[in-house]
Amino acid sequence: MPGGRLTQQERQQIASGVADGLAYAEIARGIDRPTSTVTREVMRNGGPAGYRADLAHRATEHRTHRRKQTAPRAAGAPPQADGRDADAVRDYEETFTTLLMQSGVPKMMARVLTCLYTTDAGSLTASDLVQRLQVSPASISKAIAFLEGQGLVRRERDERRRERYLVDDDVWYQSMIASARSNAELAETARQGVGILGAHTPAATRLENIARFLDFVGESITRAAEQAREILYTKPETTPGRTAEPSTDRG
Repeated sequence: MPGGRLTQQERQQIASGVADGLAYAEIARGIDRPTSTVTREVMRNGGPAGYRADLAHRATEHRTHRRKQTAPRAAGAPPQADGRDADAVRDYEETFTTLLMQSGVPKMMARVLTCLYTTDAGSLTASDLVQRLQVSPASISKAIAFLEGQGLVRRERDERRRERYLVDDDVWYQSMIASARSNAELAETARQGVGILGAHTPAATRLENIARFLDFVGESITRAAEQAREILYTKPETTPGRTAEPSTDRG
């Protein structure tokens, strides 16, 4: 994070920006910080409705103190692969979790998803998750049940008959398609109101425009998801800044 940890003055500026209804990106520019830093700061400390600079500052100091106290226990954790910086990985996981929470995923479920997404194998057992997140097996079981119900994870048994939880590469495609279906249902409902309210009334015109907008967005999402689906199954090019072209091997 540029410039180290947030200062109390920066937190006060964040609190003022949130109170004024400013976008996180605008607040971040004002204190010369990444948008993700501001987003994570707010979401970890009460959210937009409950963020308080003084409370956030004390909470951060408390977390820092607690992290130092638990450092000996963390020393037994498996080393990071490929020479990864453990602190950088932890900060990234916190940022990813915060953004998932901002999109509506509950905190524990977001933490589990982040673990699965940032694991090279793409799968973990319940025991792995308990150890990584330092929570109870019951918390993991509840989170997995929720995520499985949403189609965000799936489970299978390994050669030792242990249940492993996986994130399917296709889940982002399925999520986009589900979003398109939701838009289509909203558009249909909006059009039902046109006939009920009278085709030439201002309210009906408003609903028809909403329906047309949702139709266009839904169709665009579906078309883009179909065209980009193969990206989820390709290995990125090694050239920096270049994205791999989708293959045509899958039907």
